[in-house]
Amino acid sequence: MNSLNSEKEPNQPLGVRILAFIGRVLVAISIPLIAFYVLYQGFLFLRDSDTPRVIIALVAIVWGVGGVALLYWVFNGLVERLPNSWRTQLLPFVFVGPAMAILSWYLAIPTLRTFWLSLFGRDGPPKGFSILQQLASDSFVGLSNYTAVFTDRLMQEAFRNNLMWIIFGSTFSIIFGLIIAVLADRSSFEKLAKSLIFLPMAISFVGAGVIWNFIYEYRPANQPQIGLLNSIVVSLGGTPQAWRQCVAVAPWNNLFLIVMVIWLQTGFTMVLFSAALKGIPEDLMEASRIDGANEFQVFFRIMIPYISGTIISVWTTVVIFTLKIFDVVWVMTGGQFGTHVIATQFYRQSFTNQNSGYGSAIAIVLLIAVIPVMYYNLKQFREQEAF
Repeated sequence: MNSLNSEKEPNQPLGVRILAFIGRVLVAISIPLIAFYVLYQGFLFLRDSDTPRVIIALVAIVWGVGGVALLYWVFNGLVERLPNSWRTQLLPFVFVGPAMAILSWYLAIPTLRTFWLSLFGRDGPPKGFSILQQLASDSFVGLSNYTAVFTDRLMQEAFRNNLMWIIFGSTFSIIFGLIIAVLADRSSFEKLAKSLIFLPMAISFVGAGVIWNFIYEYRPANQPQIGLLNSIVVSLGGTPQAWRQCVAVAPWNNLFLIVMVIWLQTGFTMVLFSAALKGIPEDLMEASRIDGANEFQVFFRIMIPYISGTIISVWTTVVIFTLKIFDVVWVMTGGQFGTHVIATQFYRQSFTNQNSGYGSAIAIVLLIAVIPVMYYNLKQFREQEAF
């Protein structure tokens, strides 16, 4: 008991306990900072050296993996030699600290900087001024960029299109993936069928956009059609259509872009649903059939409730993806013909129009739109004890 009390240090003066607490905090902060600094200096040394690129790449891989492992081993050895009260409080920082430092450097700090840029006009905050001087400058516009985001006609069009992507893209990806997972599990060529359905996931979204551009390709009626869809239409006696460029049917021309993403994402959802379906106890399925349930009743009353957590998690994951959709739209239409989404508007304002303040405001709005879905997804994972 005496040794236990001495480790907890209950009778030490307040000043000593405060100093001990400050020391723990400093050590906890220094661990990720030192780890990040050592790795950063190593990569700077590699970048500035005259060594052949192949050797630099190999050394960078070894340094990135082996260096992190070595740092963890050194920090763990140092913390293990500390008293128990210090060890239990500092050990989590040894393993989580470097990752948190990297996340802060590459995610948290850029997010704060983007928000700061969104409070200024086209050219951003004036260079070489203090924060107070920047706030007092003519470039500071406050929340005016956010007001413009929600009142601009093109942004309203982008919000509408993103909503269509969520409603149709994510929903049909989930429906088709679930149906195919159920049917493929009952087929005699399950592996082949799943491989073919999953195959589009091996294609990049840019590459898939190029492929579907050829499928939707339009030529005037007096010219031969090289697009697959228009070739079929013409062979059936119809008139070729400019499927992507048809402004008259906007926003429904977005559906021709959404079809491509459904084609890509169905394989992803199918694999996850197939794994979840295989986790349903076979005894439960057999018992329901013995009790007289038909296949539709088994599907809706046994399978769907049993994998409902997986369905929600996969759906929210696809929703996050569709909220951030960019490359598909940019490759297929460039945002023209009423197909702009939030991400393409951000790119257009930031890099084409060189309006850093307005573009940053769009980026922050997109981040805020994604956060609730991410939170709900993580909450579902916790409830399923996935962490």
